[in-house]
Amino acid sequence: MTHDVVIIGGGSAGYAAARTARAEGANVGIIDHGPLGGLCILRGCMPTKTILRSSDVMSLMKRAEEFGLHPVSAQADLSAIIDRKARLIREFADDRIRALHDARFTLYEERAAFRSPYEVQAGAHALTAKAFIIATGSIVSRPPVPGLEEVGYLTSDDALELRDLPQSMLVLGGGAVALELAQFFHRLGTQVTLMQRSAHVMSQGDEDLARPVEARFREEGMTVLTNTRLHRFALNGAQKIAHFTHEGEEKDVSAEMILLALGRRPNIDGLNLEAAQVEVQQGNVVVDDAMRTSQPHVYAVGDVNGLHEIVHIAIQQGEIAGWNACRPRAASRRYDDRLKTQVVFTDPQIASVGLSEKECLDRGIPYHRASYPFDDHGKSMTMGETHGHVKLLASPEDGKILGAHVVGPEAAELIHELIAVMYYHGTVHDLVRMPHYHPTLSEIITYPAEELAGRTTSSRLVNATVQPITTVPRESVHPYTQKQRSPQ
Repeated sequence: MTHDVVIIGGGSAGYAAARTARAEGANVGIIDHGPLGGLCILRGCMPTKTILRSSDVMSLMKRAEEFGLHPVSAQADLSAIIDRKARLIREFADDRIRALHDARFTLYEERAAFRSPYEVQAGAHALTAKAFIIATGSIVSRPPVPGLEEVGYLTSDDALELRDLPQSMLVLGGGAVALELAQFFHRLGTQVTLMQRSAHVMSQGDEDLARPVEARFREEGMTVLTNTRLHRFALNGAQKIAHFTHEGEEKDVSAEMILLALGRRPNIDGLNLEAAQVEVQQGNVVVDDAMRTSQPHVYAVGDVNGLHEIVHIAIQQGEIAGWNACRPRAASRRYDDRLKTQVVFTDPQIASVGLSEKECLDRGIPYHRASYPFDDHGKSMTMGETHGHVKLLASPEDGKILGAHVVGPEAAELIHELIAVMYYHGTVHDLVRMPHYHPTLSEIITYPAEELAGRTTSSRLVNATVQPITTVPRESVHPYTQKQRSPQ
C-alpha cells in the first residue's frame, strides 16, 4: 500500500497530524495497534482529572465547619469513583475511535516497524509513503532500584484501575503525576508518604512554586520527604520497606503499596528506527523545530521526541508536522516554545507559561520579578483558598511579559489571561490597563503587574489618547486586602 503520509500512532499528536494532512489533500494512513484513544484519553489527562474531582469534593466536605456548615462524615468508595471515570473515558475514547475509523483515513490496527527509511511494516501490510510521522507517545519509565521489581509496585496506569483503597502508600517521584495521585489517595484516606530525590517537588521549575504545594500536603497530614536517596527495597510480611538516606541519615519507611511515578520515556521499542536511519539521543527521537528527524521526510511529534509531555503541545506539533509533510517545498511551519504552558492539578494548582526564573538565569536573560500572595487577596480569602501566589517576570526595558506563574486556587484557569496577553506580546502595562472585575481571583494578577509597571516604561500605548501609566498605591485601588479592608 502506498500513501502520501503514514502516521504511526493515533493519539492526540497523531490524530492532529492526520486531520491536518488530510485537510491538505493527502492520502493518509494511520497505524495504531491499540487500544485506540491515546494516552491523554485512556491513561493520562482525562482519567486523572476525573478522579481528582472526587477527592477535591471530599476535601471540601471535610472543611464544612470552616464555612459555617454542620460537619459531614465523608467516606470514599474508590470502586464507584473508578466506575464514574470508566464511563466518561469510554465516551471520550469512542469519539476518538470513530474519528480514526473515518473514511478519510486508512487505519491499520497493527504494530509498526520500519524496514527502511521509506517503508513500514504494519502486520501483513508493507506501507510506503512520501512522509512518515512518528507519534507513538510514551510509556512508564522503570528505573532500576535494587529490590523494587521483587517487592512489586503500581504504575500510574495501574493506579487508575485500583478499586480497593490501600491503608498506606509510598509514592516515588515529585512530578505532576506523582503529586496529583499522592494527594488523591491521601484525601480519600490512604496514609501517603511522598519521596522525592531533589530539594523540592517539581524540581525543574522554580522553588517558590513548589513550596506552597508541599506545605498544603503536610497540612493535610501527608509525609513529604525531599533530598532523599533510595538504596533498596525489601518485604516484611505484607509491608514493602524502602531503605533510603534523608538529610544525611539512613532511614526506612514501610507501606502496603508503592506507586512508581518517576516519569515516562518515549515509546519507541520495536519501531526499528535503526532501519529508518532516524537519530535517537538519550531515548528521545531527535527533531528540529519543524518536527523533522534526521531523515527530512520523517517527523516525530508529542511525547516521543521528549521536548514536552503536554497534550496541547503534542497537538500543535502534530499540526505542524502534518502541514510540513504535505508541503515539503514550502516554507516550513515551526514550533516556538515561547508560550509553553504547564499545569499541575494539585490543590493548590500550579500553572506556568513562558520562562521561569531558572531559565532566565541559565540563559542570561535580564528580568524583573514581582509576586503577590493569595492570603492577602480579598476573593481568595472569602473562598478560604489562601495558599500560594502569582508571579510575573518582565523585561526591565519595556515591561514585556517573559513568564507568568500561578500557584493557588484555579491556577489552571487564571493562567489563560496571561497566555493571551503574552500571545500578543503584551506588557505589564497592558495588564494594568485591562479592567478586572471585583471581587474576582483574576484581579490578583494586577497587583504584581502594578509593581512591575512602576519599574519599567511602556514602549507602546493602546492608542494616541492613552496617557502613560501612573502607578497608584495598591491600597487605594484594591481596598479589600489584609492591609486595608474597609468597605469603600
